[in-house]
Amino acid sequence: MFIDSHCHLDLPPLAEELPSVLQRAAAAGVSGFICPGVAPAGWQAIAATAASNEAIHPAFGIHPLQVDEGSAFFLEQLATCLAGATAVGEIGLDYCHGKENRLLQQLLFRKQLQLARKLSLPVIIHCRKAFADTLAIFGAESQGQLRGVMHAFSGSAETACEAIRLGLLIGVAGPITWEEAVKPAQMLKAVPLEKIVLETDAPDLSPQQHRNMSNEPAFIREIAGKVAELKGISVEQVARVTSLNAKRLFNV
Repeated sequence: MFIDSHCHLDLPPLAEELPSVLQRAAAAGVSGFICPGVAPAGWQAIAATAASNEAIHPAFGIHPLQVDEGSAFFLEQLATCLAGATAVGEIGLDYCHGKENRLLQQLLFRKQLQLARKLSLPVIIHCRKAFADTLAIFGAESQGQLRGVMHAFSGSAETACEAIRLGLLIGVAGPITWEEAVKPAQMLKAVPLEKIVLETDAPDLSPQQHRNMSNEPAFIREIAGKVAELKGISVEQVARVTSLNAKRLFNV
């Protein structure tokens, strides 16, 4: 059985056909879902989605590209939502599309890490072209107490090892299956299976066989298959170990 450690079941088109999405996921062996939030406007929908099915576990956070919503008011709302959450996220830094507000992103990231530490919750970290700052800030704010995952990790093997040293797991998503995926494959070979969780990031980042389609949790089998191929192990072992990693991280 698999756990999809990052999927946006509250977003279209998944939300509109959620019963069918969950049915296909169950048929593919997916038994649990972590559903992270990216902005205050979506938190209520995530809470409702999670309340509808005990296999769906909510997380709440303010995405770096939503930094304008990082006011004290929304941070207070976030603290309230997190009372029933499994993680703080999706949070982090994005220098690919947010070059003009890096300092604001960093401040918001720090505040949410501090909240996670106060509540003893793991974090789900979004990072694009900001690995040095992301890991430096995480290390400073963690004080050795925080755990989490680097969502849809796109960095080098060396960066992955540094993230693991700081207490983070590596989220492996659809890009590992893409035909042009050279660096992700090199990274995966260097990272122990015990430090990996699988995710789809549905409805985005569809694996190779479904790249012209909306992504969904049922496609996690293709990701697991590629991990098994690169590691030289069985898909069953990938499913067992990565699901156990997710259960331990998110306490589900």
